[in-house]
Amino acid sequence: MLTGLLAVGMLAGCTQQQQDSAEPQGAAGSSVPPTSSAAPELPPAPEPGEQADCPYLERSAVAKANGQRVSQVRISAEQPPSCFFYALTGKIQLTVRVYTGEPAVAEGLVDQAAPIDSSNPAKQPAGWEGGYLATEEGAVYAVAKGGNAVIVSTNQQQSVKARTVAEEAITAMGF
Repeated sequence: MLTGLLAVGMLAGCTQQQQDSAEPQGAAGSSVPPTSSAAPELPPAPEPGEQADCPYLERSAVAKANGQRVSQVRISAEQPPSCFFYALTGKIQLTVRVYTGEPAVAEGLVDQAAPIDSSNPAKQPAGWEGGYLATEEGAVYAVAKGGNAVIVSTNQQQSVKARTVAEEAITAMGF
């Protein structure tokens, strides 16, 4: 009986191997063209730069939404800048990254922050799509619409806090 099972297993493996090798590979002379679904090149993660007010979010609005006082705000060099809000401990409590440009890059940034395979779907505000999830470090809410993306990371576990800030940023940016 064991010999019969081994023979069936080996036969199944050979059959699968033959099927795999019979599939078109997109090589020269093949009737199936190779697919080109290369992901777009994403810009590097923003870094906190000079200490300055966030041009699209008030410090008090972030403090209220995130439930922590804000000791300082730093912005990144790119335009529009990403905003880094610091807690009284001196650590970043909330980051808002805004991207405007190519739709594929906007979607790629959202998928990088809240991977579609492991996050919950996000559809707020209306017309925006992305994901949200909680991590050991906090929560993230990331959405895109057209060539715009807004990604909010918080040190709080509740994604609703990140979503609230994302909606405020989207409104303030006039997207």
